Amino acid sequence: MAAPATVDEYIEGFPPDVSARLARIRTEIVDAVTAASGSRPEEKMRYGIAAIMLGGRYALHFAGWKKHIGLYPVPRLPEPMESEIAPYRAEKDSVVFPHAKDIPYDLIGRVAREVADERVRQSAKD
Repeated sequence: MAAPATVDEYIEGFPPDVSARLARIRTEIVDAVTAASGSRPEEKMRYGIAAIMLGGRYALHFAGWKKHIGLYPVPRLPEPMESEIAPYRAEKDSVVFPHAKDIPYDLIGRVAREVADERVRQSAKD
């Protein structure tokens, strides 16, 4: 089977319950990046997973796995957001949301907004 060429194909390749979760996470990220940048971001496949772009660079990647959904890279965040995301951290810049638990979509949206805002601030400095 060929690798998915689009984010839509990627999401549709999962079982319905996981696909629905991925679609909702996608919406949260796209809405946050749109709010931060003022325009709808480009979406593409990078490294075999979905990526939401900002200014030609990635803002966030998200991926479905057998036991969880991952969000990458999530840098250290200002408090109190870091404390909220800390239970989901798997590594320094990765967070995972197990399929066996409810997904905190609002938190994902706020994290995506913080990451996108930081990328916009960095672009303004460059």
